Amino acid sequence: MEDFLEIGGKKLSSRLFVGTGKFPGNAVMRDVLLASGTEVTTVALRRVDPDSAAENILDYVPHACTVMINTSGARNAEEAVRIARLARAGGTGSWIKIEVIADTRYLLPDNLETLKAVEALVKEGFTVFPYMSPDLSVARRMADCGAAAVMPLGSPIGSNRGVKTKELVRILIDEIKIPVIVDAGLGKPSDACECMEMGCEAVLVNTAIAIAENPVETARAFAMAVRAGRLAYASGISGSVETARASSPLTGFLRDNG
Repeated sequence: MEDFLEIGGKKLSSRLFVGTGKFPGNAVMRDVLLASGTEVTTVALRRVDPDSAAENILDYVPHACTVMINTSGARNAEEAVRIARLARAGGTGSWIKIEVIADTRYLLPDNLETLKAVEALVKEGFTVFPYMSPDLSVARRMADCGAAAVMPLGSPIGSNRGVKTKELVRILIDEIKIPVIVDAGLGKPSDACECMEMGCEAVLVNTAIAIAENPVETARAFAMAVRAGRLAYASGISGSVETARASSPLTGFLRDNG
């Protein structure tokens, strides 16, 4: 039975979203997107310039991919909304990853400004995916005002440290009704698998693939890990317990004949 992710009016067979930053060239990026099987890719608006004499990054995005413009560089809600409007006016569609970051050391999202941007852009008909720190009360407000999903960080952007926010992400999965898509910090395919096993609907990976020695094969590995994790979750994989549980009966085999 095929397992689709229905989100933002689209039906996706891949639950791996892939970013386009940090690649050594656009051709490598294109090969990665194709190898990963992704159907959603994020692009920073500042990297899109159709009037430039240089290469246009969008020319290297496979036609099967939905482009999700991210508001990278926005420091507050007003700037994020302006970037989203410019993206749609430029013909890149209405899927927007809201990224509002004022913290220049850890690059942590500003949840309050992000929430303001979600409220404004949903009213304007955008399909909104807010990047956020995993906070249940804020996630609920984002869901209530119409976000298509929430995208909590696994660990700081580009750190490749894995899912350090696992318990908080698990709470979001349990408590809110829209998809949870872990974004930022996933460093290994096993990190992506872990997210999917918890019940995340998808993951977004960029740095771990882009800076790998072989980005194309790394993309394939992440794609397989995402599928494995999703299959494990859907099959009802059992949770952990504190004590040992024998896989075979401990009685009725050896008897004391003395």
